[in-house]
Amino acid sequence: MDTRYNPAEIEQKWQNKWLEIGLDKTPKDNNKPKFYTLSMFPYPSGSLHMGHVRNYTITDVIARLKRMQGYRVLHPMGWDAFGLPAENAAINRGVPPSKWTYQNIDQMRGQLQRLGLSIDWDCEVATCSPDYYRWTQWIFLQFFQAGLAYQKEAAVNWDPIDQTVLANEQVDNEGRSWRSGAIVERKLLRQWFLKITDYAEELLNDLDKLPGWPERVKTMQANWIGKSTGAYLEFPVVGMDEKIGVYTTRPDTVYGVSYIVLAPEHPLTKQVTTQARQSEVEAFVKEVSNQSELERTAEDKPKRGIPTGGKGINPFTGEEVPIWIADYVLYEYGTGAVMGVPAHDARDFKFAKQQDLAIKAVIVRADAADVPQAPKEAYTEPGIVVNSDIFNGMSSVDAKLAIVEYAEKQGFGQARVQYRLRDWLISRQRYWGAPIPIVHCPDCGAVPVPDRDLPVQLPENVEFSGRGGSPLAQLESWVNVDCPSCGTPAKRETDTMDTFIDSSWYYLRFTDAKNDREVFDSTKVNDWMPVNQYVGGIEHAILHLLYSRFFTKVLRDRGLLNFDEPFQHLLTQGMVQGLTYMNPNKGGKEKWIASNLVNPTDPRDPETGEPLQKLYATMSKSKGNGVAPEDVIAKYGVDTARMFVLFKAPPEKDLEWDEADVEGQFRFLNRVWRLVSDFVDNPQSSKKSKSPSPKSKIEKDLRRAIHTAIKEVGEDVDGEYQFNTAISELMKLSNALADANCKDSPIYAEGIQTLVSMLAPFAPHIAEELWHLLGNDGSVHTASWSTHDPEALIAHEITLVIQINGKKRGDLQVSAQLDKAQLEKYALESEVAQRYIEGKTIKKAIVVPGKLVNFVIG
Repeated sequence: MDTRYNPAEIEQKWQNKWLEIGLDKTPKDNNKPKFYTLSMFPYPSGSLHMGHVRNYTITDVIARLKRMQGYRVLHPMGWDAFGLPAENAAINRGVPPSKWTYQNIDQMRGQLQRLGLSIDWDCEVATCSPDYYRWTQWIFLQFFQAGLAYQKEAAVNWDPIDQTVLANEQVDNEGRSWRSGAIVERKLLRQWFLKITDYAEELLNDLDKLPGWPERVKTMQANWIGKSTGAYLEFPVVGMDEKIGVYTTRPDTVYGVSYIVLAPEHPLTKQVTTQARQSEVEAFVKEVSNQSELERTAEDKPKRGIPTGGKGINPFTGEEVPIWIADYVLYEYGTGAVMGVPAHDARDFKFAKQQDLAIKAVIVRADAADVPQAPKEAYTEPGIVVNSDIFNGMSSVDAKLAIVEYAEKQGFGQARVQYRLRDWLISRQRYWGAPIPIVHCPDCGAVPVPDRDLPVQLPENVEFSGRGGSPLAQLESWVNVDCPSCGTPAKRETDTMDTFIDSSWYYLRFTDAKNDREVFDSTKVNDWMPVNQYVGGIEHAILHLLYSRFFTKVLRDRGLLNFDEPFQHLLTQGMVQGLTYMNPNKGGKEKWIASNLVNPTDPRDPETGEPLQKLYATMSKSKGNGVAPEDVIAKYGVDTARMFVLFKAPPEKDLEWDEADVEGQFRFLNRVWRLVSDFVDNPQSSKKSKSPSPKSKIEKDLRRAIHTAIKEVGEDVDGEYQFNTAISELMKLSNALADANCKDSPIYAEGIQTLVSMLAPFAPHIAEELWHLLGNDGSVHTASWSTHDPEALIAHEITLVIQINGKKRGDLQVSAQLDKAQLEKYALESEVAQRYIEGKTIKKAIVVPGKLVNFVIG
């Protein structure tokens, strides 16, 4: 056998062979337990980075492992292919978005196949393909028919030069358009929403059904949903019939209200503003309309506001309080109005101090001697109610309930549960997305496109200038259609859907990817779902995962599914970090220097000569610290790249790229190759791989090492997927085999076979090659996963160390079953002990069972 390990040759060979025999196809029969493992599908940017390699390798190991453990496995791949980058490419490169996207898909598919991933490519989907977005549109209509899709006016980012709506990511931190450089305005447009708030309580409660999710992800989702229990209270406006509704979680502080704040865009703002204040209020509203939501709510920015001149009435006291508008109150949140209680809210306190507004304490510490006339800071803890009429002396906790009950009886308030979660705005005024399948008829209103006419396809004769609004809205031949209901001339909806819609159901389509008659066969989706193991980045912890859970529940309620949650277990893999160089002396602005421009022994800025700071940071083009997967593969092979990303850190931790550690894994695979080569080439070696009765101690020790490895690796790969420690156990086994003095034994043959088969999920190509060189039939990836023999783990003999005054003087082999007294007797009678003890007095004998006997002599 060739003793040289040539990864390029064997990797291509086995990838071709696996394709030929259909190794990775999803089983059609269901006579085995199922296991559905899935990586979050990528955006087809054109090239893989090491983060992709890590993500897909982790999922691939799980897929291969589960097949060997006797499961039928579904392991698919697809492309999250709609979105802004393709449209930008169309503008900048003059190519259609579809051409740019499909070129990237072809390139990345080839790169993924080069990694030898055991993916069933027959299940492949691309969200930009009409045979996929036909069903995305069909699902939208399910929401529409259920009353869960609706239109309303909403604030959007508006570029006044290009006359188009911008996504948040197209607005820089100075509030300017990424393309025109114009200061972005906030503008009200009619937009489509999905009523995710109807499922807020279930989405929150069902987090308890996900013990296989990281706690921090569940906490992030719970905080995003943001359930709070409080009160809705109405403050009449002086001189008007209107009332200002506010939601508060602190009704116990209502007697301390000294002002009310409206969002500048609140419909009542104009009505409550007095004539004298009109021009100033209008100027403030216009100024705030140019700020992004991020700017307005930033904690580190001062809160700005002005009085409207209007007044409201505190219904509990009858007192008039001023009505203000401020930038930190958003109309989209809650009621778009808040009551200001500066004595008991830190933000209100700061605002009241800035604007010289009244501050009245109504809660004091239980042990407070008196009520402070001018509080120096907001008191936000529970306490005793004061200055609150009939509620004085109550605990603030009890007062919350009593005050809400009083408000309900008086007719100016009620208890309310509220959520931070808002309905999902899905409209995008862009071309490269799934068209919303609605026709707007002057007589019938919003009319769904009939199922038979789906998909509503994207037209190809579109110009991309980046200006003048949605390209679809400008294409009259596409926009103007007859109403599907009454035949009247009507217009298509020109908004496309948020790309999160596409990724909110793709995992369902994978179970029946080629079905052209229905969205999926419910029998198949109920068989394969939920996904047993989902793998992806923590950056998707909230939106994608929350939206997917929402879709699952809606489709369940539409009778298409019989399960509540889409993903049983979630693994959020860490980032891949590269050695990075930064010049910290740039006036607070980080300056990254590409690694290839730096002398690692004396890192300096090539332009200024200033010393550079060395650190590990997430690989990115901007930092110049990336490592191209193809370069690593060309030098070391796919299996080495896989072994490194699996061994360097546990899957959920960040991984620091280190070339020396990559070489270490390459050396390990070479060691395994030589072990098997020597075994195959040794004419004396036993080709039997099982022996029920090892005869010598050497054989017994080796078999114990083999089955210890099987047990430890099995525990590492089950549940927690601690692949790094599993590979460590394989290294220990290879060392035990290299050191064994029984290479002709069938026990040694068992060890070689075991090492190769357990290596298979981690380094699939070399394992397959060695498996066949060992004379095995069939693929190692369809062989059964090794299980340990508990009997083999029992040590029948131990090496007992003999110490005199704490120093080792020798050892002897004894039965593992001896008790303390017997161990001491054997040690005392041994030739070693007698040699040192003769003529001396034994002061003490220290026995450590299974390890040593120490005689203290004088």
